[in-house]
Amino acid sequence: MCGDFPHPRAEGGAGDPSGEDEYPLDTPVVRAFVAGVRAAIARAAEPAEAIALIRPDFAALLRDDDWLPARYQADAPESGMGGGIGQWLLFRSGARDLCLFALVVPPGAATPIHDHLAWGLIGLYRGEQEETVFARRDEAAPLGAREELTPALRRTVRRGDFYPLLPPVEDIHRVRTTSAVTSVSIHLLANDTGCVWRHAYDLETAAVRPFRSGYVNRPCPAEGAAAD
Repeated sequence: MCGDFPHPRAEGGAGDPSGEDEYPLDTPVVRAFVAGVRAAIARAAEPAEAIALIRPDFAALLRDDDWLPARYQADAPESGMGGGIGQWLLFRSGARDLCLFALVVPPGAATPIHDHLAWGLIGLYRGEQEETVFARRDEAAPLGAREELTPALRRTVRRGDFYPLLPPVEDIHRVRTTSAVTSVSIHLLANDTGCVWRHAYDLETAAVRPFRSGYVNRPCPAEGAAAD
């Protein structure tokens, strides 16, 4: 039975003028995974239940050495995230309510402290990361222009490890590659993560700024075309 939370649709939607799903990585593996995700969401009454249903297929994706081509694991020197960090879009729905992407973080580089504003799953496909999760002083209060964050959790993430996102719980984090090789994490999130305006946080000044990470291989609205 479907719940009341937003459900990614099979096709169509107002988010994209064409109303069509995009598969920058159009392979049987990706299409089968997305179909399974949508079937799980259709059965779930809430995001936590959907995540539980998706977990086995997501774990299998992280174990599969062959489905993600090398070009989607490459550093992105021109990325707006800096440090060679890049997001490679693999799939997004026409309604912009579901996406799958690879986040590439070179050795020693770290993402800004950021939020996601969507439920989903994040798992490590290559390398090793240190993830630091931050808590706001009052998680229930409206987000302000300043937020004093406190480190709440620090953990090592290795190949095959993954964790859920269920905002506002543990939605603000930073990841840093601790391996000698570039880390690649796979994200399945219930929005168009690279193109929605999110928040980046400065731990020292408590400042909050608008943040849009973008994709290496697909443009966001009002941006120029990007190369595949």
